Amino acid sequence: MSPDPTVPGEAEFVRLRAAAADALQFAYTEYSHFRVGAAALVDDGRIVSGCNVENASYGVTLCAECTLVGQLRMTGGGRLVAFACVDAVGNLLMPCGRCRQLLYEFGGPDLLVDTPDGIRPMSAVLPWAFGPHDLTDPARKA
Repeated sequence: MSPDPTVPGEAEFVRLRAAAADALQFAYTEYSHFRVGAAALVDDGRIVSGCNVENASYGVTLCAECTLVGQLRMTGGGRLVAFACVDAVGNLLMPCGRCRQLLYEFGGPDLLVDTPDGIRPMSAVLPWAFGPHDLTDPARKA
């Protein structure tokens, strides 16, 4: 039996890591000097990427995942299928809590995340996630 072509394999994650590393060149890290790049496979086969963009007011800094989701929306939307995030030397990074929520919104519980412990579904990276289903569940409106 051949592998499911809709499930990203190791080759796709190698491509995502490389795309995330390429995104690093656009990072704006004047304060921390910690560059981050992210890339994701979209359900239509596109790869979108992002980098961190800092601000003197740290609270309004954009994580790489934020700019990635912006690129997703600006280039036609879709659902994220697989995701990788790296630092300037190629180490895999885990998204912060805010970014896990953002990725969940645009990829859902089945989004595959490249973690230092292997590829995991978002449902394992962000268990008990709050999402759009929580806003439309009739039981919550009572």
